[in-house]
Amino acid sequence: MPVAQTAQKKWPLSQVIKWLAIGLLACLTGYLIVLMYAQGEYLFAVLALLLSSTGLYIYGNRRAYSWRYVYPGLAGMSLFVLFPLICTIAIAFTNYSSTNQLTFERAQSVLMEREYEGGKALNFALYPAGDRWQLTLTSSDNSEVLVSPPFAFNASSPQTLTMLPQAAPAGDKAGLRVITQNRLALGQLMAKLPDGEMLRMSSLHQFSGTQSLYQLNKENQQLTNAQTGVVYRPNKETGFYQAINAQGEWQAEKLSPGFTVGIGWKNFLRVLHDEGIQKPFLSIFVWTIVFALLTVVLTVAVGMVLACVVQWEDLKGKAVYRILLILPYAVPAFISILIFKGLFNQSFGEINLMLNALFGIKPSWFSDPWTAKGMIILVNTWLGYPYMMILCMGLLKAIPDDLYEASAMDGATPMQNFFCITLPLMIKPLTPLMIASFAFNFNNFVLIQLLTNGGPDMLGTTTPAGHTDLLVSYTYRIAFEGGGGQDFGLAAAIATLIFLLVGMLAIVNLKASRMKFD
Repeated sequence: MPVAQTAQKKWPLSQVIKWLAIGLLACLTGYLIVLMYAQGEYLFAVLALLLSSTGLYIYGNRRAYSWRYVYPGLAGMSLFVLFPLICTIAIAFTNYSSTNQLTFERAQSVLMEREYEGGKALNFALYPAGDRWQLTLTSSDNSEVLVSPPFAFNASSPQTLTMLPQAAPAGDKAGLRVITQNRLALGQLMAKLPDGEMLRMSSLHQFSGTQSLYQLNKENQQLTNAQTGVVYRPNKETGFYQAINAQGEWQAEKLSPGFTVGIGWKNFLRVLHDEGIQKPFLSIFVWTIVFALLTVVLTVAVGMVLACVVQWEDLKGKAVYRILLILPYAVPAFISILIFKGLFNQSFGEINLMLNALFGIKPSWFSDPWTAKGMIILVNTWLGYPYMMILCMGLLKAIPDDLYEASAMDGATPMQNFFCITLPLMIKPLTPLMIASFAFNFNNFVLIQLLTNGGPDMLGTTTPAGHTDLLVSYTYRIAFEGGGGQDFGLAAAIATLIFLLVGMLAIVNLKASRMKFD
């Protein structure tokens, strides 16, 4: 009996392998989480901890068996959708930019590492000592000569050489070529003088003393410039160490790099109240909606008409026409866009050459706002109609032939068949796809970036903006092309507004389609 009980307590090999794998995975994820936390990625570390612990519980507990099939999708959505969205919204409430990227502690550390040359300056020379070298420091009047013990060049790690007063080594000193070739290694050297002063290479001929440029007062976190005596205090509103006068009032001088601070709703208020941002934002918002709507209408119209044509029974060579009409969908979009960019070239493009030969006009496709917008709509219609045509071809197959036979008996014309039978029966299943197409074109960054880059530019704006910019490309230009610095906080605020606008428009469209087709 004891032997049987012992045999029953033994785990099968599959269970041992399972728990061993779970244990190894737990150790690995724990190590990665600690690394992320140590590097300051607190939010990502917390998310990774939650996802990994939840996953280990689900796959290690039989009572949570049903969640094993749902968890990968939920984890992926949390990691790739919710987390970036939360980070974007969080950045929108900060001054995060190219000048304010660091934490306060890191920015203070960078400033404290700055040094200036001060104290003693001695001429240096290098003398060979077998396969090694000796450093010699001499004063300008040759009254002081200091020599280091033999050392080897090492550009990857710092070295401290203890300098001793003695005669210079015999032999020829190294030339300027050797010094130049080993400049990185010489920059790692610290020469310690007999009085304890530390010198480092300051030029190709001298070693000089260096001192910290700023002195830190740990009580109030103030920095004092050791050369000028100017006092700097961290400004929690602007995210910079800023100079103050004797009365403690802020001065204009700021130290870079700055640090990231929370600024509340200021980025959103800038969009609403700053005319240099408000006017281009509203103009671009209206153009974005018009562009998305026109694209959906034109692509559906062209695709539906062509689908009806290629499905016409009396049409010969239907297979060839279908292949030719679907080709734009098969070619990568960025290649088609770049080809169109060349075709619409004002001076050498084939389109302007033909228009000039036929009508004597050469439109300014890239410099005039209206022609640029028309060009974008034409190109996007060309890129989008094959998808709609394929959908309509499938939907046409689902329409019963009896309806057309009955309409033929009543003497209906082809146009009446289209508007009374074909269109009503196709528009309902197309509605969700049209809404998805609207959302996609609302954020069609690739087309704008490759074709016009948002141009022609608007004048009198405080942020880079163009007449053909969509909200997404406008946000990109603020984030990465701002003349006064990359303003990621403002870009995140606009991205948050885009998310809310697209969400509201999608809800309105869905409700409208339900009311129409229920």
